[in-house]
Amino acid sequence: MSQRPGFPVKLSQTGAAGPAKKAAGAAPARLAAKVGVRGPAPGASAVPGSAGAAVAPAPVTGLGLDSGAVRARMVRKLAEQGVQDSRVLEAMGSVERHRFVESALVNQAYEDTSLPIGLGQTISKPNVVARMIELLCQGVPGKLGRVLEIGTGCGYQAAVLSHVATEVYSIERLRGLHEKARTLLRPFRLHNVHLIFGDGMLGYPKGAPYAAIISAAGGDDVPATWLDQLAVGGRLIAPTITPAGHQALVVIHKTEHGFERQVLEAVHFVPLKSGVA
Repeated sequence: MSQRPGFPVKLSQTGAAGPAKKAAGAAPARLAAKVGVRGPAPGASAVPGSAGAAVAPAPVTGLGLDSGAVRARMVRKLAEQGVQDSRVLEAMGSVERHRFVESALVNQAYEDTSLPIGLGQTISKPNVVARMIELLCQGVPGKLGRVLEIGTGCGYQAAVLSHVATEVYSIERLRGLHEKARTLLRPFRLHNVHLIFGDGMLGYPKGAPYAAIISAAGGDDVPATWLDQLAVGGRLIAPTITPAGHQALVVIHKTEHGFERQVLEAVHFVPLKSGVA
């Protein structure tokens, strides 16, 4: 059973991606030079669904990680690794990853590595987060519409998604992580992010249909409930076990005639589980 979203707003009647507002045309090199310095002044109110929705919390002192230059270096590395979508690079440069990792590991926050966040879960590598979101954005000229995230974790990927989607519904089955994400995301005032405590394998039908669905946990196959909640024209990306027994990224595109499935590179995610804990 799932709870209502932590930050509910009236659902849009359309569900799928809205009209395009901005093309992804900026060069990654130029973006790397400017990311991390946009957004409203501290204390300014955020507009639901706006590109600059985040309000920066009080800076972390003594760590040197609240500088936009630190995130810009990470973005340059992502571009070198093949991430090209300017919307994704800008979002990655806008969200302060060090605020989502344990204090003992904070100096590794901008390295391309996964890190433990408690309860046997991890925050994904920056490259994996950027890669998966870029795959969701393929073929969408402006912002994504409503997105469902399976596995909130610490809330980092939800924060990145908030910059490229009009609404983000993120569900977490572990109460401890759900509460942790609420605490970590609250200072950012991301009014288009809604946190749900519940069984991710069931999705969140009240918010359907979704323009995109992204999973941070991998199972033997993609649950039928997710496919049902995906809008026609929408894309789903999730780690899934292949016939060879390896975990790989799978992209599913829902068309009027059925589903188109593409298996991509090998990955390693935590296992997808049912129920709540």
